[in-house]
Amino acid sequence: MSGSVNAQGKSAFVAIVGRPNVGKSSLLNAMLGQKVAIVSSKPQTTRTRIMGVLTRGENQLVFLDTPGLHKPRTRLGGYMVKSVTESVAGVDACLLVTEAGRHIAPEDRELIQKFRTQGLEAALAINKIDAVKDKSVLMGQIAEFSQAFPFTAVVPVSALQGDGVPALLDELEKFCQPGGHLFPEDTLTDQPERVLAGEIIREKLLRLLDQEIPHGTAVLVERMREREDGSGLTDVEATIFCERESHKAMIIGKKGSMLKKVGTYARQDMERFFGCPIYLQLWVKVKEDWRNRQNILHSLGYDKTGLE
Repeated sequence: MSGSVNAQGKSAFVAIVGRPNVGKSSLLNAMLGQKVAIVSSKPQTTRTRIMGVLTRGENQLVFLDTPGLHKPRTRLGGYMVKSVTESVAGVDACLLVTEAGRHIAPEDRELIQKFRTQGLEAALAINKIDAVKDKSVLMGQIAEFSQAFPFTAVVPVSALQGDGVPALLDELEKFCQPGGHLFPEDTLTDQPERVLAGEIIREKLLRLLDQEIPHGTAVLVERMREREDGSGLTDVEATIFCERESHKAMIIGKKGSMLKKVGTYARQDMERFFGCPIYLQLWVKVKEDWRNRQNILHSLGYDKTGLE
């Protein structure tokens, strides 16, 4: 982390919460103007809290992108739900994200109840408005949510197209309080480079593989180091864990075709994000039922305390 911290500025911690697959990570990326959270059409893509930092003049917004609130079926799922609860407990305000044209879900009401018990202010973003042809349905949705909680602002947005994002940021800046910035203004995220590289690989698995297999995968970046020969090339070595031999065969593909495709797309994304040439090597290992094995979850960076 470089640069000095503005001690005269204002800041706010804002947790981005909501049901799975409503576009929380896409919205975070749109607000930051750069991709720090992985995105896929599959629910529960985000597994941990990802911090994104946006500095606009004297105001600094620190976003926590959280996993979607759902009923956990594994130890990993329990960790994800606990990370949502802990995020809501330690912020200045929340941004509830819902999908355009949808009624309030039980998970939304559960989160709204947490706002009340914590005494938190919250804004509402109605995402994916680009997918709704009849915009009049938004008025009924706004009324329904507004009756459930006194949101400081309700902003229809499209994270995909950027519509409404500047207006949403203007509203979120109202949460900022004096006390100085928390990070230098060039900070984008708190995620270590290895974690970001692993998440980029996992995103490609989610996008290229079908059904349950991607959720049975995890990525551990074992090595990430720039070569000392002056070439500027960075070596990245990563292991993909899956739960079954049959899954391993699908991830590798016929004559290694799927693994090669995952590696190519991931390398291209890493080179764009890190701004340097990447030499990426991938391996695939089977770890049966890893989502319920505490020692493996801990080695993959999921906090032990969230799994008790």
